[in-house]
Amino acid sequence: MSISSSNPTQNGSVKNNDTLHNNSQIEESEFSKLLDRPRPLNMERQRSFDERSLADLAIGFSPRLSSRVSSENFTRLIDNYDQTPSPGRRSDFNTPRSQIGFEQHPMVAEAWDALRRSLVHFRGQPVGTIAALDSTEENLNYDQVFVRDFVPSAFAFLMNGEPEIVKNFILKTLRLQSWEKKIDRFQLGEGVMPASFKVLHDPVRNSETLIADFGESAIGRVAPVDSGFWWIILLRAYTKSTGDSSLAELPECQKGMRLILSLCLSEGFDTFPTLLCADGCCMIDRRMGVYGYPIEIQALFFMALRCALLLLKHDHEGKDFIERITKRLLALSYHMRTYFWLDLKQLNDIYRYKTEEYSHTALNKFNVIPDSLPEWIFDFMPIHGGYFIGNVSPARMDFRWFCLGNCIAILSALATPEQSTAIMDLIESRWEELVGEMPLKVCYPAIESHEWRIITGCDPKNTRWSYHNGGSWPVLLWLLTAACIKTGRPQIARRAIELAETRLLKDSWPEYYDGKLGRYIGKQARKFQTWSIAGYLVAKMMLEDPSHAGMVSLEEDRQMKPLMKRSHSWTC
Repeated sequence: MSISSSNPTQNGSVKNNDTLHNNSQIEESEFSKLLDRPRPLNMERQRSFDERSLADLAIGFSPRLSSRVSSENFTRLIDNYDQTPSPGRRSDFNTPRSQIGFEQHPMVAEAWDALRRSLVHFRGQPVGTIAALDSTEENLNYDQVFVRDFVPSAFAFLMNGEPEIVKNFILKTLRLQSWEKKIDRFQLGEGVMPASFKVLHDPVRNSETLIADFGESAIGRVAPVDSGFWWIILLRAYTKSTGDSSLAELPECQKGMRLILSLCLSEGFDTFPTLLCADGCCMIDRRMGVYGYPIEIQALFFMALRCALLLLKHDHEGKDFIERITKRLLALSYHMRTYFWLDLKQLNDIYRYKTEEYSHTALNKFNVIPDSLPEWIFDFMPIHGGYFIGNVSPARMDFRWFCLGNCIAILSALATPEQSTAIMDLIESRWEELVGEMPLKVCYPAIESHEWRIITGCDPKNTRWSYHNGGSWPVLLWLLTAACIKTGRPQIARRAIELAETRLLKDSWPEYYDGKLGRYIGKQARKFQTWSIAGYLVAKMMLEDPSHAGMVSLEEDRQMKPLMKRSHSWTC
C-alpha cells in the first residue's frame, strides 16, 4: 500500500465528534515563550549511564556471558561504549556503516520517511506524531497524538539529534494537564495527563486548537494511568540526551511532576506499596484481566519514581516528595522482588503452598490456592530463567508473561542483576513462544474459550493470539533491545530485529500480528503504525550506538538492597 505525502500541518485535522468533545482552547502566550528559549548545553553527554559504563554492567550482569556472546562481537561492543559521542551527533539513515559491523538496512531510510510524515504541527511547531497514517481505515482515534505512542518517536528524534520536537511535546502535554477534567460530572485528579490530543484547524478563522482526551472518549472510559509515568520518563530522557536540565527545572515542569506524584503517592486503605489500577489503564487498554496490580503499571511506577528523584529540585516542596519517593521505592522494590518474581524454585514453593494461613508468620501471604496454578506454567518455566508475573492480589496470581513490564523492570533496575539475567534466559529458552516469526508477544499465553468470554467480555478484537491477547507487537523491539544492551546480550536483540526486517516494510508497518507465531498481519491492525516504525528505528540506533540506551536505563540503587544475592533459578 502506498501513501501520498501529506502536509504535516494537516495531520489530525479531521474533526471526529465521536472521538473527542472537549472544546477548551489553549492560551499559548506563556508556553510559546518557553518554546522559544535558547537551550543551554550545560554538560557534556555522558557515556551510557550515570555512574558506570554499559561494559561494566554487561560484565556484572551475566555470570555466563562468555557462553552467550562471541568474544569478537562483545569486544566490539565494549570498544563502542568507550567512544563518547558528541551532543550534536546524528545517528540517522545517512550513517554509512554501523559501529558493530553490519551494513545499514535499506528499511531505515523508509522508516525515517514514514516517521516524518506522521508529524503533527501546532502553530508552526512539531508537537508529536499521530498514531497511524493508514488512510484505508476509519480514523477513530488513530489520528491523534498519544502520550504512550509518542515515546518511541521521541527517543528516535532524541537519538537523531532533534530534541526540539520532544521539548515541544513535553510542554504542550504539560499545558493540557492543567485543564479542568470532568467526566459525567466527576472531576479527575489535577495531575492526570491526557491519553491523547489532536490539532483542529479552523480554515475560516485561520486558527488552531488543541483538544485532549483524558479517558472520557476512550473505549471503556478508562483514564490512562501510564501517561503521567511516561511523561516523567521522557523528561528524564530529554535531560539525559541533551545535557539540558533547564527544561526539567522550569517551575511548570516541577509542578507537573509533583501533581503526578501526588496522585500515585497518596495514602489510602491499601496494605501494599503497589498501585491499584483498573483494566484498560495502560498499553493493554481493553478489558484483559489486568485489573488490580498489573506488572506494566508497577514497573512504570517504579521507573517514574526513580526518574523523578533525578529531576526534582531539592527545595521545600521537592524535598517532601523526595522523602516520600525514597520510602515508597524501598517498599515497592521489596514487594515486587519478593511476591511478583517467579522461577522454578518459587513455582515449586507455590505448588506446595498451604492455605488458610493466619498471622505474620504465614508463607502463603496472599492465600493463593495451589490448584489455581495453570497447566501451561509447568512446561513454560525453564530450568534457568524467571520473570515478573502479571499480577498479584488476594487469592489471585496472574502467571502470564507481559513483555513491557519485564523489560521496564530490567531498565529501571526494579529487577536485580540476577533477575535481569534470568529474564533474558527465559526469552532465549522460550523464543518460539515469545518471539516466533515476528517480535514480540505483548503477553503469553493467550486466553481462550470460556475464560476468554469471562475475562474479556467476549471482546471480538481480543480473540486468542490477537491484539492484546497474545498478539505480536513490533513496537516492543525497542524495549527488548534496550534490555538486551543493559544485560550484555545484544545478540538476542539483533536476532529479533533481523527477523522483523524480513516483513515489517513489506507488510507496511502493521500495528500488530496475529497467531501463535505472529505469522499473520492482525485482522484489525492499522498499517503505517507510527510506533511500529519508531520502535524499529530506536532499536536499530541503540544497536548502532549502545550509549543511546542510557536515555531509558537506570543504574541499580545501592540503597535498595536486593532480597536475594542470587536468583533461585541459578541453584536449580
